[in-house]
Amino acid sequence: MSEQMIIGMHLGNGYGNLPGSWRAPGVEPTSYASFDAKVRHAQAAERGKLQFLFLPDGPSHVGDIENEPPNFNLDVIITLAAVARETTRIGLVATGSTTFTEPFTLARQFKALDVLSHGRTGWNAVTSSGEDVAANYGRSLTSGPERYARAHETVQLVQSLWGSWGESAWVHDQETGRFADAEQIAPINLGGAHVASRGPLYIPPSEQGQPVIFHAGGSANSLELAGRFADAVIGAAFTIEDARAQRDAFRHAAERAGRDPDAIRYVAGLMTSLADTRRDALDRRILLSGRTFPQRASYLGRMLGLHLDHTHLDEPLSARQLSAARPSPGDPRSGHALAIAREGWTVRDVLAHGVIDYHPVIVGPASDAADHMQEWFEAGAVDGFWVSPDVYDGGIDAFVDGVVPILQDRGLFHLEYEGSTLRDHLDVPALYGTR
Repeated sequence: MSEQMIIGMHLGNGYGNLPGSWRAPGVEPTSYASFDAKVRHAQAAERGKLQFLFLPDGPSHVGDIENEPPNFNLDVIITLAAVARETTRIGLVATGSTTFTEPFTLARQFKALDVLSHGRTGWNAVTSSGEDVAANYGRSLTSGPERYARAHETVQLVQSLWGSWGESAWVHDQETGRFADAEQIAPINLGGAHVASRGPLYIPPSEQGQPVIFHAGGSANSLELAGRFADAVIGAAFTIEDARAQRDAFRHAAERAGRDPDAIRYVAGLMTSLADTRRDALDRRILLSGRTFPQRASYLGRMLGLHLDHTHLDEPLSARQLSAARPSPGDPRSGHALAIAREGWTVRDVLAHGVIDYHPVIVGPASDAADHMQEWFEAGAVDGFWVSPDVYDGGIDAFVDGVVPILQDRGLFHLEYEGSTLRDHLDVPALYGTR
């Protein structure tokens, strides 16, 4: 493990990770459709020397559009193209589905972005599992094994297309009139049971050769795909033990694929609501997302084996309730939720701690976030984190100006970019073409 951690920043819908973040004071309500807002947020993360931006994607929306914006960007590639022109060092990682996107399209888009960004691009290669997404593409969702079989073929094909333009093929000699060495640019003529392409891809290498491969997922099929292809894994874990087990599993998968386990990075999710005090941070979370708490209270009750009445949100759990509470063995968040409840907070405040959010949540001073990150990193549970602030406007700056200096003072995070490409930032092996 490196002596210093990797940190990425989630770049989502222009507002933040909290329901209601689009209504936060000072937030421009049209940021969802503003590429200027995305650029501003990216520049704030780059000011903190963060290694990469991460854009998840889900080309569907089934949420409460009446009251909340979709969770994702208008288009991840176009967003990062805009960001690439206004940043110089930070990595640019976007999700692209292997299930519904043809390999040639994926290869072309991501390599073009890699050339545009001078070698700062990463592809989060994932399968799609939502029936709503399948419906948008006019298809039916296939089985998990079939989706992953297609994913293996797709990633191999994409990498072959990336390497189909030889590394030294571009001559561009104006005096002789020789543009390229045609012998180094050849069709790949690859095909399998699910995908195929003739090639070649007509895009030369970037400064890092080709994009870095990321993966997000945790199933047995996911482990096999990441172990074979991924340089980095986007993780979700709620405890040190869980994160360490996931990291070890991906490292073992890389070994089974004949790779050095140190060549794969595990980066866990972390959500932040930073303020001078925990009370200040809780109040902001209640202001922005409190309308969801009556529904969330019943879910919290199921996590703890209790019936919680949503009309009593401003009361703490009684001694009888705390005695009867039993964390759900199937939900890794429930132990932390009970621990917060036992501190005497009201049910509203317990929910405001983010105990049922989809990543650990730091609510309070920057030092609390730094302590959490240090504990997990030094325990060998992660190689770093990808961070989701509650509100991007102000929240990214709070992380950069509050958490980053603490980690730097402790020797846990770099002071400056050591290289110019995403491969440099992650310290992963050079690669051009297939592995």
